[in-house]
Amino acid sequence: MVADEQTLVAQIPLLADNERRHLLETLNATAVDYPQGLTLHGLFEIRVAACPDAVAVVSGEAALSYSQLNTRANQVAHRLLELGIRPDDRVAICADRSLDMVAGLLGILKAGAAYVPLDPDYPAERLAYMLENSAPRVVLTQRALQASLPATQARTLLLDEAQGFSMQPTDNPQVEGLHAHHLAYVIYTSGSTGLPKGVMNEHGAVV
Repeated sequence: MVADEQTLVAQIPLLADNERRHLLETLNATAVDYPQGLTLHGLFEIRVAACPDAVAVVSGEAALSYSQLNTRANQVAHRLLELGIRPDDRVAICADRSLDMVAGLLGILKAGAAYVPLDPDYPAERLAYMLENSAPRVVLTQRALQASLPATQARTLLLDEAQGFSMQPTDNPQVEGLHAHHLAYVIYTSGSTGLPKGVMNEHGAVV
């Protein structure tokens, strides 16, 4: 009798057919067909054009729309280009989680360079090794963090120093020869088995 009751329970459907299809098929149709051959910032610029006034990033009480974020990133990019940054150059960025950090990351990509993220909480020895090993041409940071960064021959720019970027153009920079096969970032392993190792990734691979 118990076995028959278990069989009966197993045969009673908990969901109607349309509900089952919605849960198993409709809600799982999450694949996105990204256009191939585009850079990461190229995809971002498409989004800017589609919804310029939508909120793109929020940090505490502050927020930027896609258009505002794009403008700030473009100014960072133009400043980097002014300093001679070219595709596959490395630009290190050491910043607290903030609107500045996001604009800086996008600005590096828009200039054609690859970003090298430096966590401000890392020990000085690790930061020094990463700076020496990645050999960035420029370091983007914030005033409060500048003194704690190890010495480097790279040019240092402060993301929270408005006068350094406010006079730059706001249009999307056009970097000749920049394609999806160029370097997007260099991120370092934990170094638990020795020295940290820089792992390189291209725009196309991320997309």
